[in-house]
Amino acid sequence: MTHRHLLAALLAMSIQCSGMAATDAVPQAAAAPPVAAATSQPAAAPVIPTVQADKLTLDNGGTIKVTGQAAPGKPVFLEFWSSKKGRTSFFDTKKDEKTGQVPYKLYKTEDLNVLYRIYLPKDRQEMLNKVKADGAGWSYSKALKETGADVAYKAPAKIAIEAFQTSLMASMYGSNGEQLPALDSQETKRRSMQLVKARFRSVDKLLIASVDVQPDGTYATEIKIPEGSPPAQYMIAAVTGSDERSEATVIENRIAFPVMYFENAGTSINIIWPFLLTLAVSTFGVLMGAGGGFILNPLLLTLWPIPHTIVAGTAMPTILFSQGSGIYNYNKIKFINWKLGITLGLAMLGGAFIGPKLTELVSLDQFKFVFGWVLIVLSALMFWQTMPGYLAKNKKEQAILNEFKRRAAEAATAKQAAQTQPAN
Repeated sequence: MTHRHLLAALLAMSIQCSGMAATDAVPQAAAAPPVAAATSQPAAAPVIPTVQADKLTLDNGGTIKVTGQAAPGKPVFLEFWSSKKGRTSFFDTKKDEKTGQVPYKLYKTEDLNVLYRIYLPKDRQEMLNKVKADGAGWSYSKALKETGADVAYKAPAKIAIEAFQTSLMASMYGSNGEQLPALDSQETKRRSMQLVKARFRSVDKLLIASVDVQPDGTYATEIKIPEGSPPAQYMIAAVTGSDERSEATVIENRIAFPVMYFENAGTSINIIWPFLLTLAVSTFGVLMGAGGGFILNPLLLTLWPIPHTIVAGTAMPTILFSQGSGIYNYNKIKFINWKLGITLGLAMLGGAFIGPKLTELVSLDQFKFVFGWVLIVLSALMFWQTMPGYLAKNKKEQAILNEFKRRAAEAATAKQAAQTQPAN
């Protein structure tokens, strides 16, 4: 009986274990579907947009019609940039909101594309209008983010940038300040946006909502390369997402004399017009006892897209020519007081070291504001001094004017006598 009971117990245990195995198998079978779901089809590859241009060569600028195909329903952005690079600087004087300190950092590059734009879908125009409403304080990084154009911002994001810890006092000693360590990629991209804005200034020069995108993904727009643009290659790339970017289409722009490209200014100019303008300005400037730079500078800034730092520097040698000729002719009629002239010249020598550095630390708007007020004040003073009431009360002024007239008359008489004297 004992053996029989033992055999029955073993048989019962065997049946119980088989039941437990069957019970465990049920949840394993139920868990099978998630495994099958994990082996579903992979996500579709991104659709890369295409881009074509109706012409690949231009002579001193022109308009290009750009077309292409993108994934239906996707916004299309076109990044447009030049192979030519130029010099730009940005002086950061905006107070840090966290520390309350003014950073006084100077950022410089000679690697920025001299022509750069991003073309947006037409439906982003309202967003651009809101950016423009911010006035001179508009933010380029904010504009890129809000319009979605940040996915297309690539060409300037990797430029070489030098950073300096500086101050106004350091510039007076002819120094940029202490050079800071190289910027990382994220900081380079951030500062590049500030440099791009510093060079191009206007929203309309950087962001244009003109791309006509159709429901089927086809798109079209026109890109204008302005007359006087540098002779270079110009690239156009279509972008619909961070991983959806076309190969760049290359446009060649050519120029011929009298149009000339000026490397450090980053632009081409028909030199006939600046020549005629400077001829008129120097004539009037020397007549006023100056080189004409105070007139030439604002005119160059207004008429041609030349950076204000280049305008200020370029005006200096032009004054050298006009001043040299003026000194010679004024000395002939004895209108120069050399003691006073040398004293003023020594003061100008000191200012000539300070001025060039200060131009790098001010923006174009600040430059125009200061220059404009200086000209307004000076013109108002000179106009007031020509009023009959002022002249009548100022006997010294009258004496100087009479002396000028007398010397001019003597010089004219002597010249006429020399011309009419018969040759021996």
